[in-house]
Amino acid sequence: MSHDLHESLRDNVRILGDSLGRTIADDLGPGFVDRIETIRGFAKGGRQGEDGSQRELIEYLRQLPDRDLLPVTRAFNQFLNLANIAEQHYRARFRRVEDYRPGTQPVLSELLERARGAGHSPRKLVESLAGMRVELVLTAHPTEVIRRTLIQKYDAIDDCLTAIESSGDYPERGVRAQGRLEELISQAWHTDEIRHERPTPVDEAKWGFAVIENSLWQAVPDFHRDLDNLLLETAGERLPLDAAPIRYASWMGGDRDGNPNVTAKVTREVLLLGRWMAADLYLRDLEQLKAELSMWKANSALRAEVGEVAEPYRELLKRLVTRVEATRDWAKAQLDGRSVDEAPIIETRDQLYAPLLACYRSLCDVGLDTIANGALLDTLRRVAVFGVTLTKLDLRQEASRHAQVMEELTDGLGLGHYRDWDEAKRQEFLLAELSSRRPLIPRRWECSAESREVIDTFRVIASEHREALGTYIISMAGEPSDVLAVALLMKEVGGAVSLPIAPLFETLDDLDHAGEVIDHLLALPGYRELAGDSQEVMIGYSDSAKDAGQLAAAWAQYRAQETLVEVCDRHGVDLTLFHGRGGTVGRGGGPAHAAILSQPPGSVNGSLRVTEQGEMIRFKFGQPEIALRSMEIYACAVLEASLLPPPSPRAEWREEMDRLAKVAHGAYVSVVREDPDFVPYFRSVTPEGALGRLPLGSRPTKRRQDGGVETLRAIPWIFAWTQTRLMLPAWLGSGEAFSERLETPGGLELLREMRQEWPFFGTYLDMLEMLLAKADVDIAAYYEHRLVDEPALKALGERLRTRFGRLQDAVLQVLDQQELLEGTPLIRQAIDVRNPYIDPLHGLQAELLQRNRDADGAISADLSRALMVTMAGIAAGLRNTG
Repeated sequence: MSHDLHESLRDNVRILGDSLGRTIADDLGPGFVDRIETIRGFAKGGRQGEDGSQRELIEYLRQLPDRDLLPVTRAFNQFLNLANIAEQHYRARFRRVEDYRPGTQPVLSELLERARGAGHSPRKLVESLAGMRVELVLTAHPTEVIRRTLIQKYDAIDDCLTAIESSGDYPERGVRAQGRLEELISQAWHTDEIRHERPTPVDEAKWGFAVIENSLWQAVPDFHRDLDNLLLETAGERLPLDAAPIRYASWMGGDRDGNPNVTAKVTREVLLLGRWMAADLYLRDLEQLKAELSMWKANSALRAEVGEVAEPYRELLKRLVTRVEATRDWAKAQLDGRSVDEAPIIETRDQLYAPLLACYRSLCDVGLDTIANGALLDTLRRVAVFGVTLTKLDLRQEASRHAQVMEELTDGLGLGHYRDWDEAKRQEFLLAELSSRRPLIPRRWECSAESREVIDTFRVIASEHREALGTYIISMAGEPSDVLAVALLMKEVGGAVSLPIAPLFETLDDLDHAGEVIDHLLALPGYRELAGDSQEVMIGYSDSAKDAGQLAAAWAQYRAQETLVEVCDRHGVDLTLFHGRGGTVGRGGGPAHAAILSQPPGSVNGSLRVTEQGEMIRFKFGQPEIALRSMEIYACAVLEASLLPPPSPRAEWREEMDRLAKVAHGAYVSVVREDPDFVPYFRSVTPEGALGRLPLGSRPTKRRQDGGVETLRAIPWIFAWTQTRLMLPAWLGSGEAFSERLETPGGLELLREMRQEWPFFGTYLDMLEMLLAKADVDIAAYYEHRLVDEPALKALGERLRTRFGRLQDAVLQVLDQQELLEGTPLIRQAIDVRNPYIDPLHGLQAELLQRNRDADGAISADLSRALMVTMAGIAAGLRNTG
């Protein structure tokens, strides 16, 4: 990366930091800013190895009076958020959404040339892009710690940076932009960064729709326009009008797994919100088109539609505007619980698309192609991608909830106890009922509130158009009966609407048996008639890593996909894999391009679904330019994985991964599951207990409120370890696996060969390297020093840090590097810039946790808020935290 690019990022960090300093000085006085600078100086000195700086930092922080703790934490938190803005701005400006090693930046034009060089015809390239089905599924997992009101201010700050940079010949514009920047930073400083209440699932859905309105609405037609231009240059034709290589779905308001706040009523409300917002956005497009399409030349088809009027396009658009307005008013009335005068409304994508297509064809027929391919084409592209609901809403529920409905039904009807039946008997019962013409559920069936909620969800499905809904996902699926039970409920209650059903395999054991389950399922004639020739399967990254450790889970996920590809090929079924990835390495996170290309050959094949979670939605799709680049990356990766798939791993590589995974799994389990000191250590050294009070998302932090680590959700489990910088879930066990292998003859050479030639293993090592660079065992040791008293727990902490050190040595040896991140300087720089601001927050957090424990959880409101701000600040500094 050139020196100039680094300078651009540094200059903006300085501009924002100086402005924040002036804002704080105006509020709290210059002396307080001097105090902040003293703290930062100690932290920076400690990072540079100056003797005594770290000890001076800790002593200084411990002597701060209570009244200063909150403003100090807020100052460092705000700077880290501003540093993120500067980095996001830099990435948007230079189109660096993700981080790559030199020479590996994905560029679609270069990929198309490579594909042609490999023998793929121009027609094949167009067909591949037109037939591509990539769905990015927006989810509201509780990793986004920043309030929406602050996000809006931060977006406006980004606009100011753009104005300042482009004001060279007009200095007065730069002065105006600088003034607006100062105002916005002052607004942010005087805004409470911590929510006082958890967002509801409807709030989360509104946030997701806002991302579409503020960013994707512009980015989607821009992406297609760039794609059109590229294909015209490469293949001599445009993408078909109705093609949508990348679409959007959502879990916000549909994901009820372990979240009692997501009800059938909520799901219905979110679906209506999507209809209302889509209508509102399309009306803006249609009003623009009505103003612009004033032409009188039209083909006979359009004339037949509107009659002999002077402005045929405006006439047709006027009629369409009336229907879209009626749709918006209907949706709003439904949301408000009001009745509305009946009028024809837009129910389906085609009802909106067809009139626009008539205008497009007419313009082309009369030689006005330039006009047809302007704003009208942009709107057609939006309709193809967003439909009339903006996103498809997925629904997710745990397998045990469906089994409970079946248990109550069979018991109530005197058929026995479903939960006591073995798998064969369950399948026999479910298949018989699927083929039966009589209803199974009695008209006035008395059931539990839990079962009633499940039934009501299927009633919502029955009341919706198919295109408003995505996939029905079954979490904790382990047997064919889990899928058959949902199919039966959909038949009994879902009416004519039948959704794809995707079992989610998320524990190590479930992943190991995924192929066997799908093989058995597809062999059942009764199921195959329902499913047809397509099957979706979701691969869980979060819980599998929590269950087995990251290395063993990653290999199990890879093997499961291989088996599923083979099974579906044998049955003649098109497989779509749905990757439940998170933002962090411990939950399958990392650059999308590398992740997709590291999948088993044949597992992508033009279709892919993947979750985009929490804060990563804002980082990858929050601004039009970055969203545009993110879509290009996905299209590039899926096209490459489909047309130029990676080679299958060699037999010796597979054997090596089996060995590594076995050792890593054993080491992970021996600590997390078998060491009696582990759970007490986890609860003592991390802010896990306080985390439950941070109002991050609508979902509880635990699946159950009793029990230990196994009941904790994967996101807070990783969030808690990230706060202390030990990052344990993403690496524990890997050190033993690599160290043992490096001690055997030929081990180093084999690992280096795998790293160079096998994308799966190379990507795994890259992610592990990034994770190790973000971790800091000295900070983890300080948390332990401040918060842990028992010698046995301290001994465990020492052993964990020793394991970390051995792993870091092993990784550097395999990578043949002297230090971490030698090949990705942007990540290295981002970490180095942030550390002097994150370090004080760690010290303050440990201090506040101890004061909270000393007070038995009864610290003052200001100190409690300061503790929450440290969590938000550390999350902001480390970016992908959950």
